[in-house]
Amino acid sequence: MAAGAPRIFVSHLAGVPVFDPNGDQVGRVRDVVVMLRVGRRPPRVLGLVVELSTRRRIFLPMTRVTGIESGQVITTGVMNVRRFEQRPTERLVFGELLDRRVKLAESGEEVTVLDLSVQQLPARRDWEVDRFFVRKGKKGGAFRRAKGETLTVDWSAVTGFSLEENGQGAESLLATFEQLRPADLANVLHHLSPKRRAEVAAALDDDRLADVLEELPEDDQIEILGKLQEERAADVLEAMDPDDAADLLAELPEDDKERLLSLMQPGDAADMRRLMSYEEHTAGGLMTTEPVVLRPDATVADALARVRNPDLSPALAAQVYVCRPPDETPTGKYLGTVHFQRLLRDPPYTLVSSLIDVDLQPLFPDAALPVIAGFFATYDMVAAPVVDESGSLLGAVTVDDVLDHMLPEDWRETEFHLEDDENADEGARADGS
Repeated sequence: MAAGAPRIFVSHLAGVPVFDPNGDQVGRVRDVVVMLRVGRRPPRVLGLVVELSTRRRIFLPMTRVTGIESGQVITTGVMNVRRFEQRPTERLVFGELLDRRVKLAESGEEVTVLDLSVQQLPARRDWEVDRFFVRKGKKGGAFRRAKGETLTVDWSAVTGFSLEENGQGAESLLATFEQLRPADLANVLHHLSPKRRAEVAAALDDDRLADVLEELPEDDQIEILGKLQEERAADVLEAMDPDDAADLLAELPEDDKERLLSLMQPGDAADMRRLMSYEEHTAGGLMTTEPVVLRPDATVADALARVRNPDLSPALAAQVYVCRPPDETPTGKYLGTVHFQRLLRDPPYTLVSSLIDVDLQPLFPDAALPVIAGFFATYDMVAAPVVDESGSLLGAVTVDDVLDHMLPEDWRETEFHLEDDENADEGARADGS
């Protein structure tokens, strides 16, 4: 853990208000959701259960928490109001872990967990359980428990908070592959039986499942999406890159597609419909509608802050697009592109409008795949702007999407790394096949 990272005891979070960036209260914290992991690894904090003013309890991922301080939680303002449903891999701290009887690893003495602290990992947005506050002595009434000695111990000093590595359930399987990249986890899922694949998909959080779906063959995508509840399927589609989600929606029967679109946020649904209106192997069909867009009066400091977003792919973070308002696609007039390397060479107060690459011509949405590939090869680019006839920015095509459509349809079936083979074998063993 980083020396300066704040340590927060979860008892201090119970009932604290949750605010959006504007300072408006949206609810109160009712529980903390963690995931137990295989071996001697601390439980990972997934998010908070927040009760809205309507009494509905929702899940707030830690990735959407920007601050926990002075008895309040600050969020990004983006919240999914679907009712919280606990998944097989999840544990509720207040509901399941506190008052739990466990043992001290060194002495084997039984203790009762009274509280636990969480801490953010350095240079990341992940949070983990850090320490436990425990009471020694046998569990009994309040008077007997009050006599026991209390102490704070490191998470590794307590047993009973990790999954068994030889478990056969989806919970243990998921924990085993937690650290895999989405493409590698997708490879594992592809080799599982349909039943186990559905179990693991159901246990993944929406963002993780979205990342994995983007790496799976089309048949697996359709199969997994079809086994999810419709509201959750719509949430997962919203979490996917717009171009990948549009490709997946386009393969569904018309009734299913329209039903899912009706469950999505209006803005996301509009993006999906716009992308599906283009031919598949064109710049419009390949582009994402969420590039980094800045106004002409933005500074280098503003641009660097935007591209630091860990949710951006390396290709999208490689450059920013300067446009007149509105700055969401389709934007006002597209003025040009500023490359990341140029941002690093100029003072933070420099306006991005003064750094535009005026020689780089954008693509039009009907540009065919060979034209797009030639553009990337000619200019050594990893992303390219797509504009319409009026000069508005529609989105950006990234090199990974170009490669995805130029490779053979069965390229995902090819094992490129020995570790992929080993993971697939391990997944099959865990699956009992």
